[in-house]
Amino acid sequence: MGSHEGSHEQKAKMKILITVTEKDVAPRFDLANEIVVAKSEDGKISGRPRTILLPRPSAEELCGLILKEGVSLVVCGGIEENHCSYLTWKKVKVIDSVIGPYQDALIAACNGDLLPGAIFFKRE
Repeated sequence: MGSHEGSHEQKAKMKILITVTEKDVAPRFDLANEIVVAKSEDGKISGRPRTILLPRPSAEELCGLILKEGVSLVVCGGIEENHCSYLTWKKVKVIDSVIGPYQDALIAACNGDLLPGAIFFKRE
């Protein structure tokens, strides 16, 4: 079996975790006290995303939760290099420096259009 097998799976089925602060992507991974976990299938959200309130902000506990949940993509604002490297080493893709409403970031992530540094403006 070749190493190219996984390329179709990326958009087919994945679990996305976004760090959240008041409906926006949390500015810092290590200070997030809320996360949203969503399943994506064929570029669309499948089922209802779950919101999880964390007992306290902790990058180490969040990394453990990410692995326990089987998350394949993490979307966040700022993240320390050591946490990013750890997650990448564990085969979790990290898209960081994302700013704006988490729903917009989630839709872009499902579509495969989300890039590091993406900025979503609030429409009011």
